[in-house]
Amino acid sequence: MMVCMEPVHLILGDDEFLAERARKSIQKAVAEETGDQPELKVLRAAEVTEWEILEATSPSLFGETRVIVISDTERVGSALIKLIVDAAKDPAPGMTMVVNFAISRKNLKNRKKPPELVAKIQKLAQVHEVFALYDNEVKPWATREFASHGIRPTPDVVDALLSGVGSDLRSLAAAISQLVADTGGDVTRQTVQRYYAGVAEVENWDIADAAVAGRVGEAVATCRRALQLGAEPVGIAAALANKVGVIARLYTARGDKFSLAKQSGLHPYVAEKTAPIARRWSGENISKAAIVVSDLDGQVKSLGRDGADYAVEAAVKKIAELAR
Repeated sequence: MMVCMEPVHLILGDDEFLAERARKSIQKAVAEETGDQPELKVLRAAEVTEWEILEATSPSLFGETRVIVISDTERVGSALIKLIVDAAKDPAPGMTMVVNFAISRKNLKNRKKPPELVAKIQKLAQVHEVFALYDNEVKPWATREFASHGIRPTPDVVDALLSGVGSDLRSLAAAISQLVADTGGDVTRQTVQRYYAGVAEVENWDIADAAVAGRVGEAVATCRRALQLGAEPVGIAAALANKVGVIARLYTARGDKFSLAKQSGLHPYVAEKTAPIARRWSGENISKAAIVVSDLDGQVKSLGRDGADYAVEAAVKKIAELAR
């Protein structure tokens, strides 16, 4: 995040990770501009006295480089608002003032007018919006996060990451940083899955994905290879049953990915990716597939290893054929 060096900054929003990142970016920009590591002082406005705020924002005897962060300002009264605004109007030499006001985008929008402190400070400060993202904003954010590392991810990479990690921004940022560092920037869907699902589970889901998509040859070959490498039949059977269940939930569903997610109980990105495949299925064939996976569950638990291997491969082939 590039930050133009202004003496006063307003961090506005309710996402703690984005707020923390904005604050660190301001600190870094101050250090780069001044050549000095600034002294950082964080004041929780709801816990400090007027005197402590006044003292922290007053000119320093030696004019040291300082970053004064005042958080929890959404909870202050009129006396502290006046002190903070007065300090922002005439920042002390060497001081960068950061005012953190936590409020959701919805609450801010629903107010007839902005909170008093926000209304006054935003006229004096560089504003950094750090509102919690809506579901449809997370995927573009993750794509931009990859871009900040010099990587242009394909959509399936981002989808795999969201499916494996979830939508928490801190977790996504850490995962993206790790993936880029460990792969030298060569991030693929398979890489993401191996990091966040485990090799065996990836193999199982790849088999199930190919089967419900009707890719008979790929599904059977992948299943056979996985079993030869020691994959457990019960794991493949579980992935297959789960995928058939997802198809059953989605084959009649319609709408955008968020509507699909609400109808199916799936993550929006999983629902969006799977719905086109599910719609190629008929109700009759889904019923047949459900019987196949139900029978398979009993077989892999009761048969010996050789029998279970054969049952799994036969079930994978049958489901792939039903999907065509």
